[in-house]
Amino acid sequence: MNADRDAAPDDVAALKKALAAERTKGLEIAAELAVAHAKAAEDGALIAQQKLQIAKLKHQIYGQRSERSARLIEQLALTFEELEADATEDELAAERAVAKTTTVGGFTRKRPERQTFPDHLPRERVVVDPPTACECCGGNRLRKLGEGVTRTLEVVPRQWKVVETVREKFSCRDCEKISRAPAPFHAIARGWAGSSLLAMIMFEKFGQHQPLNRQAERYALEGVPVALSTIADAVGSVCASLDPLLRLVDAHVMAAERLHADDTTVPVLAKGKTDTARCWIYVRDDRPFSGAGPPAAMFYYSRDRKGEHPQAHLVRYAGILQADAYDGYNQLYLAGRQPRPIREAACWSHGRRPFFAMADIEEIARRKAAGKKEIPLSPIAIEVVRWIDTLFEIERSINGKNAEERLQVRQTLSRPLVEDLQVYMRDQLAKLSRGHDLAKAFNYILKRWASFTLFLEDGRVCLSNNAAERGLRGIALGRKSWLFCGSDRGGRRAAAIYSLVVTAKMNGVDPQAWLADVLARIAAHPAHRLDEMLPWNWTPASALSARAAA
Repeated sequence: MNADRDAAPDDVAALKKALAAERTKGLEIAAELAVAHAKAAEDGALIAQQKLQIAKLKHQIYGQRSERSARLIEQLALTFEELEADATEDELAAERAVAKTTTVGGFTRKRPERQTFPDHLPRERVVVDPPTACECCGGNRLRKLGEGVTRTLEVVPRQWKVVETVREKFSCRDCEKISRAPAPFHAIARGWAGSSLLAMIMFEKFGQHQPLNRQAERYALEGVPVALSTIADAVGSVCASLDPLLRLVDAHVMAAERLHADDTTVPVLAKGKTDTARCWIYVRDDRPFSGAGPPAAMFYYSRDRKGEHPQAHLVRYAGILQADAYDGYNQLYLAGRQPRPIREAACWSHGRRPFFAMADIEEIARRKAAGKKEIPLSPIAIEVVRWIDTLFEIERSINGKNAEERLQVRQTLSRPLVEDLQVYMRDQLAKLSRGHDLAKAFNYILKRWASFTLFLEDGRVCLSNNAAERGLRGIALGRKSWLFCGSDRGGRRAAAIYSLVVTAKMNGVDPQAWLADVLARIAAHPAHRLDEMLPWNWTPASALSARAAA
C-alpha cells in the first residue's frame, strides 16, 4: 500500500506539478542554508570584533609590554576585516536565495547605527529633476510638499565631500497622489560610499597593498573617521558586485590558445601561527604573436601547493601551457586527458638561471668581498649563457610578429643554435659527475627537451614565462606591507580583485578609474552587454556622454 502511495503519477500534469513542488522545496532548503551561513558569518564577525576591542582595551590599560602586543592587535584587525567582508557576502547571497522563495524569512545583519557625516565636509547639492506629471492620473498640476535627501560620502583625491542628492516631493492637485524621483543608485546595497571612494578603497587594498586598518587610520587623520567594520563591509559588497565581471575574465583567459602559469607563496593567518598558502596566476597574452585576444590574468588561491589545484583551475583548458617544471602540472600533459592533452612549453629563463649563477662574475666578486660562500666561476656556464642569450636576442627581433613569421625566423636562425647547444650540453654532461651543479642544470633542460624546443614547432610559444612572473610581482611586493592574508576567504577575495586590477593594467587602463566607473554603472547596465565594461572594451561614462552630446 505504501508502495502505491509513493509511486510517481502517470499523468503529465501531475508530474509537472510534483516537479515544481520539488524545485520549490529545493529553493527553500537552499535559502534556509544561505540564511544559516549568513547568521554564522555575522556571529564570527561579531566575535572577532569583540576580541579586537578587548585587545585594544588591554593595550590601553597595561601599555605596550612588547612588540608582539602591537602586532597581535594588527592581526586581530586583519582577521576582523576579513570576517566582516565574509559576513556581508553571505548576507547578500542569502538575500538572493530568499528572493527565489515565498516561505523563507529573510535575514538582515544587525549593524551599529551609522555615524553622521562630519559637519565640516563640504556639501554638493544635486537636485534630481522632479516629475512633470502625476504617476497616478497623468495630471500636471503638481505642488511641492517637501524633499527627501540621500547623503553619500564621496571622495575626490585628497578632498572629501558629502554629496546630498535631493528628491523633491510633489502632490497632484487633482488626485493628491504624491510623486518624487526614484532614490539614487548606490554601487553597494545600503550604500554609504560613492563609487570613487569604493574604487579607492579597493585599489589601495589590492593594488597598493594597504590593509584596511591603515586606510582607516589615514582617513581619520584627514578628518573623516570611518569605522573599520564599515570599510570591510564595503569590500565584501564590492566583491559580490564585481563577480559577474570576474567570471567573464575567467572565461576569456581559459579560451586562450596559450597560457602562462606560475604561483607564489602567500602567508595566511592560522591558529597561533601563519601557514604558507599559494596564489596561482594564469596569463593570456597574445601580443607577442600578434594575436587578436586582449591580454588578461586570472588569479586563484589555495591553502597548499598540491597538484589538484592547477588541475582544477585548468579542467576546461586545452592548449599550450608555459610554466616551470612543477610536478603538479604533469597530469595535464597526459595523452588520455580530457578534453585533450595540454602541450607543455618550458621556460628558457628558468633553464638559464642556474648557469647564470655560475657565470655572474660581478655577483661572485661581491660574495667573495662580503666573506660569503663563493660560487665557482664556470667557463662552461658562461658559454651556455651566451648561447641562450643569443636565442633571446633573436626573439626580441620577432616580438609582435604573427606566428608564421616568428616560426620562419626560428627555423632559419634559432634551430641551428638549439641543435648545436644540445650537442654541446651532452658532450659536457658526459665529462661531469652526476652530483655536479652543472650536471643538474644540464639535466633540467635535456630531460625536458621536447618542451624546451616546442617554440621551434609553434610560433605562438614564447621563449620564457616572464609574463606570469610579471603578474605575480605585485604580490611579492605586497607581502612586505600586508604580511599575510587574514583567512582563506580573504585569500580567494584577494585573488579575485587581483585578477581585475592586473587585467586592467595589462590593457593600459587605470584600475582605480575603471573600478570607479564600473561600480557607478554596473547595476543599471544590461546583463547581456556586460562585456562592454571589461577593461579592454571599456569606455568611460564621461566619454559616452560627450559622444552622445556631439
